[in-house]
Amino acid sequence: KIMRIIIILAMLMGVTGSPNGTIRPQAASADTMAHPNCIPEAADKTEKVRKNVMATGELNPNHYPARRAAQVVQHYLNTRYGSPFRLIGVQKVHSANDVADSGRKYQLELSVKETISNTTENCSAELFFPRGVEQHSPKVQASCEALLKIDTKAQEEALYQEYKRNQSLVSAQNLPDSHGRIAPDMEPFWQLGILASSFIMLNESNENTLYNVAQVANITQLATEDDQLKFDCHTLLHDMVSQEIIHWKLLFTWSPPEGVKVLQMEKLPHRHEQEEPPNTN
Repeated sequence: KIMRIIIILAMLMGVTGSPNGTIRPQAASADTMAHPNCIPEAADKTEKVRKNVMATGELNPNHYPARRAAQVVQHYLNTRYGSPFRLIGVQKVHSANDVADSGRKYQLELSVKETISNTTENCSAELFFPRGVEQHSPKVQASCEALLKIDTKAQEEALYQEYKRNQSLVSAQNLPDSHGRIAPDMEPFWQLGILASSFIMLNESNENTLYNVAQVANITQLATEDDQLKFDCHTLLHDMVSQEIIHWKLLFTWSPPEGVKVLQMEKLPHRHEQEEPPNTN
């Protein structure tokens, strides 16, 4: 069931390419020889190492190194601009360059689509993957203020007021279901689950991952006395490189002025994808 959902969501979010792609292989394969930074084997080894470490290279924007970098930018933009009525996906990578130093830096020109209003905007981004024994979150610099022109204030305020006053706390499971369907009144909560998951995907991403949300398995509104709506959420993330389904539990808040704020995130023990996800109420 989960793999069927993944295929449907991947089509909706515009993820393309092969998950078996290799990032900058070191062996002298056909892909390596085609790379603009490639140096013939007969060249001086010292010069080869120096250029591999320091040179800047233009990447094929349709290949996985560029696509992976763009997907991390997508997660960043959703944490910055997303709302239950504004969800951002990468539409196309126009150009990509990288440079190796103490890590790998990517410079991208891309177009992103706000998937609810079907509005496309262009933006520039710089992404840095640190290297070392310990994994560190990628550093992203990107701005796409044009996304804020998509006015969702009225919809957000209406949603907030409805569920702030609601005596029965909302709860939903399996967004989307095994057929890729979501009840219209539950779509904002699916969007909220994706936005909260973007904080995890941004934090966990590296050069060997490509994350998407496979399913919001459970999202439950919690009682609170402050001005934020509060949610407990169990989300299933799909790493398209390893093909793993990874379960996370989240505690987050949302309001129109403050946006999504993740309070807690916990990676759950590995589960076989055929098992039913637990109820995290």
